[in-house]
Amino acid sequence: MDAPAEAGRAVAAREPRDRVIPLRKSDIIDGLIAEGRLDEADEAKFRQLARMLGAILHYEYLGELDRLRETYFYFDPEIDPREFGSAKDLNAAYAQLSDEFVRVLTDANFIEVSHEEISKAFAEGARVRVKIKAPVEDYRDVRMFRRGSHMETIKVPAWFGLRRRPIEIKVYDDVVLMVATKPEGMDAAGNRLALLSARRGGQKVRNGAVLLKYFRHIARADLKALFPNVRVVRSLMDHLTLGVPALLGGVPILTKLASTMTVLFLVAGFYLGVAGTIHDKDMEQALAALSGLLALGAFLLRQWGNFHRQSLIHQKQLTDNVYYRNVNNNSGIFTYLIGEAEDQDWKEVLLAYYGLLTEAAPVTRDAVDARIEEFLLRAIGVSADFDVDHALSRLRGYDLVIETNGGLMAAPLADALARLDREWKGLLRTSAT
Repeated sequence: MDAPAEAGRAVAAREPRDRVIPLRKSDIIDGLIAEGRLDEADEAKFRQLARMLGAILHYEYLGELDRLRETYFYFDPEIDPREFGSAKDLNAAYAQLSDEFVRVLTDANFIEVSHEEISKAFAEGARVRVKIKAPVEDYRDVRMFRRGSHMETIKVPAWFGLRRRPIEIKVYDDVVLMVATKPEGMDAAGNRLALLSARRGGQKVRNGAVLLKYFRHIARADLKALFPNVRVVRSLMDHLTLGVPALLGGVPILTKLASTMTVLFLVAGFYLGVAGTIHDKDMEQALAALSGLLALGAFLLRQWGNFHRQSLIHQKQLTDNVYYRNVNNNSGIFTYLIGEAEDQDWKEVLLAYYGLLTEAAPVTRDAVDARIEEFLLRAIGVSADFDVDHALSRLRGYDLVIETNGGLMAAPLADALARLDREWKGLLRTSAT
């Protein structure tokens, strides 16, 4: 069995199922109503409940957006630290930013990917057919999150590029990267080291900044290529491809030079006044040796150029893979992520409420979970891992779930609308004070 394929299956077996629900809001509402479990009057109330729930969640997530922007101000690479004003505990601010950002990503159904998982996935054979090195130790923190996936078939070179063979790869729909540079004084080697490390490769990032990157459609095996300051390194095949022709071409030149170098030194010594006399034949051999040296120099320059040309080709492959898949950066991704978190939260809460509402008797948590996952599989063909605990927690917060000894049941639609109306008015009163 192919070792990379076996490694890929092993990684896939350990990966948790995706929690993302890729349906539009309107599709979810229409799909639930199409089941026919609600009468005409309840259908109107259910649509009204969906709108009220969306308004409340939108209001709450606006506060989350403001908190993210406020905390990120101190770590935005575009902001001059002199604009910070009064002294602030940046360690506490970084912890707050990290917690808030991860919470929003979790609400948007992103899953964190460990560095070990990325290294193992990279062994599958990346779409970027180069060998790379990612010096993540130069940074304070590097974290990666992914969401959604699909399979693609690509063709990769085989038999030294003479043939191309198809392989199936897993592609993540959304990938978010969080990179924190080291602040002043953190590196034992000196204060400037972190800044110099961050600037390697032409990037100029101030100490203590946090870079946020958002990508779309990244092959799982290419996740490592998204790391900061990734450097292309030559593989063994690159060295053989370039080194063997260099060796075969250089040996004949060196062999010819070996027999004439002594004559060249003799002629050089004569003109410098060190040696005695020379003959015409010695001069001819010296000129031949000099021509050989020039040929050797030209050959070495050509091989040096070939090595650098190959490196540029690899670097372009890496750059193209990242450039065309980068969607947004830094503070620009907050609005999108907040919208995604709000959207996923709304879907989970509405699905959980509907699952309880349409049951004739109280049901258990596991029964609700299974019911919603069955609906998602039937409606969109996706085996999603429904986050029932988060949804039930939201329902309890809005007082939309009734807990009995026999299990859980939804508050009737009329009562649920009245309770959401009180929740909305309470939010408006709070904002007015």
